[in-house]
Amino acid sequence: MDGWNKFQSSLSGLNLGQSANKFAKGFNSSVQATRERLGQVAPDEITELPQEYKDLEARVDALRQAHLALFKVTKVYENELYDYPNQIQESIAELSTTIGHGITNFAATNLKGTNLPTPSPVAPQVSQHKTLPHALGRAATNAAAALQGTPGGNEDKLGKALTVYADVFDNIASARVEQDESIQTQYLRPWQTTLSTSINVAMKARQAVRVSRLELDAAKQTLKTTSPVKQEQARLDVENAEDDLVQKTEVAITLMKTVLENPEPLKNLNELVKAQLLYFAAAAEALSSAQGEIEELSVAAEGEYRKSRDH
Repeated sequence: MDGWNKFQSSLSGLNLGQSANKFAKGFNSSVQATRERLGQVAPDEITELPQEYKDLEARVDALRQAHLALFKVTKVYENELYDYPNQIQESIAELSTTIGHGITNFAATNLKGTNLPTPSPVAPQVSQHKTLPHALGRAATNAAAALQGTPGGNEDKLGKALTVYADVFDNIASARVEQDESIQTQYLRPWQTTLSTSINVAMKARQAVRVSRLELDAAKQTLKTTSPVKQEQARLDVENAEDDLVQKTEVAITLMKTVLENPEPLKNLNELVKAQLLYFAAAAEALSSAQGEIEELSVAAEGEYRKSRDH
């Protein structure tokens, strides 16, 4: 290690201008970080940061982890497909239909005036939402139509119940889209902004403190090993590094406090809960009404069934 220290000391003392000095400081800091990582620096030779700073560091780390943990799950609201895995098959079918429409319309436009048969243009298929409520509504609508399209089907109680169910899920599907849009604008975007701006700024300030602390401890090591001729400059370097660390620590403390006192995350979380509450309340109200109607049809069908068995 003495060889390293002598090399650091000689490198720091070279008069190569500001760029060389910055390079020397960076090199010395890297050496200091490596020595600390390898356990070659005694604990009492590592500058202790204020307890307030270390406490704030722990709190900001916890805040960052809380943001990341919730964001990792709630980001599914960015894409409406999150509750309907069967949408993959539907999307493939839609893609095939879209390509077919494109080919037909291309032929209809470009085969005019030729001896080849010209197909009639077709309207493109309307894109459908790929959510579970939308899919349930569509499935119930098709099922009801199939039952009610048969002779006497208008009186089919299961067909009527499916119609009620389809209407309910049309309403629930609309509420679901409104929920997702609200969560995206009122929660996800500001939540991500907090992560990428205020928390990130505080993390960068902490990194600046770490670099400054390493530069100070490297300067102290240089002071211990430098020649008497260069002692004064080495001592001045230590004093400047101490001032720099104090300044950067104060800035980091201020930024971390600002992040921790920011009420925006609580406001964002409230918006998430509010959007979910409105959706689930609308779904519960719609299903409650539908369940009453379907139960009446169920009781009537059971009564008719039993009556037919009594004769």
